[in-house]
Amino acid sequence: MPAHLLKGQKALVTGANSGIGKATAIALGRAGADVVVNYVVGADEAAKVVAEIEGFGVRSYAHEADVSKDDQVSVMVSRMVDEFGTIDIMVANAGLQRDAAVTEMTLAQWQKVIDVNLTGQFLCAREAVKEFLRRGVVPEVSRAAGKIICMSSVHQIVPWSGHVNYASSKGGVGMLMQTLAQELAPKKIRVNSVAPGAIRTPINKDAWETPDAEADLLKLIPYGRVGDPDDIANAVVAMASDLLDYVVGATLYVDGGMTLFPGFATGG
Repeated sequence: MPAHLLKGQKALVTGANSGIGKATAIALGRAGADVVVNYVVGADEAAKVVAEIEGFGVRSYAHEADVSKDDQVSVMVSRMVDEFGTIDIMVANAGLQRDAAVTEMTLAQWQKVIDVNLTGQFLCAREAVKEFLRRGVVPEVSRAAGKIICMSSVHQIVPWSGHVNYASSKGGVGMLMQTLAQELAPKKIRVNSVAPGAIRTPINKDAWETPDAEADLLKLIPYGRVGDPDDIANAVVAMASDLLDYVVGATLYVDGGMTLFPGFATGG
């Protein structure tokens, strides 16, 4: 990605102290944006991400907040506006899993995943939009008044047995994104999603850390490799830039072909 693709822009990435969020925050900084690194646990890891971003000559700081909490999200975005002057890019990345068979899944497990993965994205989008509308388009910064990138998953369209809470939350993200895009496009606010497939992150380490596990996983990936966090980060940077200014309400699947139903490659 060009080093100055996002020069002068201000970005906030939730869940940015590890995995996809970390790679995304660093990539945005490398592209010239000032970046707020949100986290809910792991302050030391967040500080390391901030230091790496600052190495690109841009500004960054870490902010602890639970994205499922209305007041904490409001304070997080308000602080960003106070410190950076505004927000141009909201990457709603924070997410988690609480896996169980449906007969064993507790209401608490269901609710926690919905609260973070879906409600958290709504709250972050809502607060960002308030600032986008207040400021409007600044042509020398971006053609859009603001950009929201929702972090979804292939499981917004691929059912996932044993993960009904997670798949339901990501299905909801898909419709959340499209509805926001429809409502906000006339106001020059672009809303899109990036949907990762199998990516090497701590959340799914059991699926790729041994040769046997990785071999099984690769049966689902026509392209023949497990993705890296940078694969997602690069997609987010492109989606946030004016290079894709005419992309509105779209989901970009970054999955090595996982959504191509590889089981049917030889006729099913």
